[in-house]
Amino acid sequence: MTILETPRTILREANHDDAPFILQLLNEPGWIRFIGDRNIHDLQAARDYIDLRFRENYEKLGFGMCVAVEKDTQSPIGLIGFVKRDTLDAPDIGYAVTEAHQGKGYAYEVCSALLDHGWNVYGFDKVYGYCLPDNGPSIHMLEKLGLTFLRDQDVNLSGEMCRLYMATRPSAQKKTPHR
Repeated sequence: MTILETPRTILREANHDDAPFILQLLNEPGWIRFIGDRNIHDLQAARDYIDLRFRENYEKLGFGMCVAVEKDTQSPIGLIGFVKRDTLDAPDIGYAVTEAHQGKGYAYEVCSALLDHGWNVYGFDKVYGYCLPDNGPSIHMLEKLGLTFLRDQDVNLSGEMCRLYMATRPSAQKKTPHR
């Protein structure tokens, strides 16, 4: 299911056909360094990850991490979406773009459209974002998206402190809840 389109991308729900892409992305050095090793080392593990980490959230929450696809090539280029964590009182926006597509503005293009979608379709009042303190590109992205630094927090209860950012619904946007 398509969530939204931007000039260069389509953001859609993940499915089992995305397993080779998930396997590739989750094993790129940047993913492992800044997000963590998810121990996804074969296609079946990638399909299971899609079911447990993405599809369950679509069914339970109506949103989740999605696959960003480049329109020109119809190739997946990243994972971008909202996640609801037990440690936060609102969803957070997450993004990871393949190394081959980094630095081309894709993450900003999709994330800014997704934030608008979160305010106008899902009816969010606030959205968080977080990253490791040494992830300069993600810090820059969160700030460019209009999120403001709140504090350092162990968001995942992993013993690892992250930089936590937040944005609130722009006052001019009306709330029209998704559910």
